Amino acid sequence: MDPNEVTRVVQEVRALVESRYVYPDVGVRVAAVLAEGLADGRYPLNESGLADAVTTDLQSVNGDKHLRLLYHDQPLSHREPGDDSAEYTAMARWAEQTCGGVGSVRRLAGNVGYLDLQPVLFPAVIAGELINAAMSLVAATAALIIDLRGCLGGEPAMAAFIISYLWDHDPVQLTGLAERQDNRLRQSWTLPYVSGRRFGKTKPVYVLTSRATFSGGEQLAYDLQQLDRAVVVGEPTRGGAHAREGFRVHPHLEATISVAAAVNPVTGTSWEGTGVSPHIQTPAGQALETAHQLALEQVIVADGPEADEARSALTGRPG
Repeated sequence: MDPNEVTRVVQEVRALVESRYVYPDVGVRVAAVLAEGLADGRYPLNESGLADAVTTDLQSVNGDKHLRLLYHDQPLSHREPGDDSAEYTAMARWAEQTCGGVGSVRRLAGNVGYLDLQPVLFPAVIAGELINAAMSLVAATAALIIDLRGCLGGEPAMAAFIISYLWDHDPVQLTGLAERQDNRLRQSWTLPYVSGRRFGKTKPVYVLTSRATFSGGEQLAYDLQQLDRAVVVGEPTRGGAHAREGFRVHPHLEATISVAAAVNPVTGTSWEGTGVSPHIQTPAGQALETAHQLALEQVIVADGPEADEARSALTGRPG
């Protein structure tokens, strides 16, 4: 890159932040930081170095981890405003390679279900059938562990889709999005009907988190926590709640701009900047063992048909 190209890219990012960032006052301050960076000549003349330096400045005002300049090895395709076909195709291909975000689904000792969701929560239009199959498999278990330790983001609507399987037919309001343009809240609710079998809203649910859990994964954990529907076990999460949109500013550079703020109906706020705080804090590597033990203890207390199996599983655990 030559200096003129660097200036053009940074100026384009500045304009996007000023016109699209969810909080206009913050957008103005971030744009000023970028102008200062140009004036000081602190941006390198290579794409990856520029991406790192600009991202540092973008996040310097309020720590928004969704506000980034991303470097891509492969050239980004041109797209018209509103044309998401290329992004959808790439997302569908990624989902195909990762079982639709279902890393693992199985039955643990004591009839405890286990569902590992990673690397992201894909849109329901792409991965809904696979999530339905996974939730149907664990529907009859006595307790459920949802592992979000490797969930790095995803589609907000998929969080609502998954929670619908952990609820009943009466919809409940979840975290919505307040956009800059009209400052109105775009509400999100659980679904009154899902295909397949529900786990339901009464049996125990545990959610595992790590310091890597981010964005869409955090939303799923946060909403279940605020509904008192799950016990969160693990580490505090990264703290990225804003919805973002990507803009091509160079063949290898994409600016991601936060365009909407998450708002939970219970708290009136979100996990932005703070992360999701677990009910039970433990190192991520120990979270599954901790949650499984707690689940077995709850199954025993419930004294249902699975109690004997849970008791045997618990007494057979090391330590």
